[in-house]
Amino acid sequence: MPANPKLKDPLTDQLFKAIRLLENEEECYQFFEDICTIGEIKALAQRLEVARMLQTGYIYDDIVAKTGASTATISRVKRCLIYGADGYKIVLSRFGETEAQEKPERKDKTKAGK
Repeated sequence: MPANPKLKDPLTDQLFKAIRLLENEEECYQFFEDICTIGEIKALAQRLEVARMLQTGYIYDDIVAKTGASTATISRVKRCLIYGADGYKIVLSRFGETEAQEKPERKDKTKAGK
């Protein structure tokens, strides 16, 4: 899928090239601590975990309890998983190749069934 034309520009290209130059987790910590606030990093990490939990079958209540994410954030991430550029899916599939996935406690059926 081609890059979103609203997002793609030389400065964003430079940012992504810089990220690709990072060689390990420690370098990622160093770079992101300089380029982002702690709150921004935590928000990105939270969204990734929300995506992982949604894809694994967790329900909203469990995601809120584990991550502290708002239902608005969870809904936004879910929309991205369904209609987005597949970025979450790419990363999560690669996590699956390298890490054992945690099994969900409950499958997403209905909130009414609680």
